[in-house]
Amino acid sequence: MQRICTSLVQNGYDVTLVGRTMAGSPKLALQPFKQKRLNPLFQTGIAFYFIYNVRLFFYLLFKSADIYYAVDLDTILPNYFAAVLKGKSRVYDAHELFTEQKEIVTRPFIHRCWLFIEQFAVPKFRNGYTVNIFIKEELKRRYNVDYGIIRNLPALYTLQHQAGDEKFILYQGAVNEGRSFETLIPAMQRVNAPLKICGKGNFFEQTKQLIDTYGLANKIELAGFILPSALKNITQRAFAGLTLFEKTGLNQYYSLSNRFFDYIMAGVPQVCVNYPEYKAINDIYQVALMIDDTDERTIAAALNKLLDDSSLYEQLKKNCVIAREQLNWQQEEKKLLSFYKQL
Repeated sequence: MQRICTSLVQNGYDVTLVGRTMAGSPKLALQPFKQKRLNPLFQTGIAFYFIYNVRLFFYLLFKSADIYYAVDLDTILPNYFAAVLKGKSRVYDAHELFTEQKEIVTRPFIHRCWLFIEQFAVPKFRNGYTVNIFIKEELKRRYNVDYGIIRNLPALYTLQHQAGDEKFILYQGAVNEGRSFETLIPAMQRVNAPLKICGKGNFFEQTKQLIDTYGLANKIELAGFILPSALKNITQRAFAGLTLFEKTGLNQYYSLSNRFFDYIMAGVPQVCVNYPEYKAINDIYQVALMIDDTDERTIAAALNKLLDDSSLYEQLKKNCVIAREQLNWQQEEKKLLSFYKQL
């Protein structure tokens, strides 16, 4: 969202990014766009979503804007009602197929609730975009909306470090259900390198317990939330990255995560699930060692292959440096600006 908002501001738009305060949130960094944090009474669960959506609706209702922009399904209702009441345009940005996340599809009542919201709201957002072909086609199949594709690519920057400067494995991103931590943690028993996990999420406490259960506190670091500027430096120094998802839920199987591109931009080879969207890109650029499942032995074997096969590792690293010249935000933002110009 920082990339999108910055690109819009640099091209003449007046942008406000609205989020929420979380426990331990750092002070907002200065940005070229305006920022607003709402402070919900609860941090998780149905109560959080209800209160946050109510607060967001009233904030938007009294906020002058020409376009109301919903980021994922959990902000779509306030944006819809505010836009309709004020007779303004609305845009839906589907970063994922929200109703197909593991933590939702495995809870029937919760799944029904989010599916009802999706069925009600998405058809009413005729203007929108998403991150890959599958989500675009699935939303069109479900709701006859024809969305564009704008991928979450990182901005091109000058590399300050060489991949492998420090021999640690990196996972960056949300520590959520469906990200294979149940198998990644025990897999690290077989890998002769430490693991750094940067991020938090709904599976953070369980991940901490898994680390304790397997006695890996000295080998696995849970770094928690890291500011983007600091994370960029950590990523560049890593030996290898991890892009892992379970197959439970279409959202995981057809994902195209930010971290996949972040590792490429940092010139860092990665172990990545051989799912359709990742395979399509890797077939072109050869930047990752692909695995067909997320069993702990499979993960360990792939990481050990990168650690032991210097020829393979150096080739993947070289391919990342080439691919980053094409897979970057400077190229992708052209589609964003075209979208808003037409709107």
